[in-house]
Amino acid sequence: MRFLSLHVNSFCCTITTKGRSQVYEAYDDPVTRVDDALLVLASVERGDERNPQLVAERASAELVTLAAQLKATTVVLHPFAHLFAELAAPRLAIDILSRTQQALSQAGLTTIRTPFGWFNALQIDAKGHPLSRVARTVTADA
Repeated sequence: MRFLSLHVNSFCCTITTKGRSQVYEAYDDPVTRVDDALLVLASVERGDERNPQLVAERASAELVTLAAQLKATTVVLHPFAHLFAELAAPRLAIDILSRTQQALSQAGLTTIRTPFGWFNALQIDAKGHPLSRVARTVTADA
């Protein structure tokens, strides 16, 4: 999994239309809005298929550490396939994102995951400190 995290003052995601994938998640509300959070733009990659649980554990561990450094209590996981070209199968991406969300919640963080498979309009008001933008690659490799 690759992700870009942004420490944000506010984030708003409004679903606009179904994406290109035949796999997508239903949603109750097309708008996700949150203040003062760690926004994670996450891309699940083909290599993550080798060990989905380990990838989710490693990603959540990185994010728990980062959230603690930032004193952030809310994490938004936003599927962002645009980061890289070697994408995992959509159902596996949803599985790994769900596992990551569950691990973050178990660590005591309020965790929101935006629905997979949709185009959306994004409004991001990012903070400007040294840790406000962090990129990571997490794999199942040793």
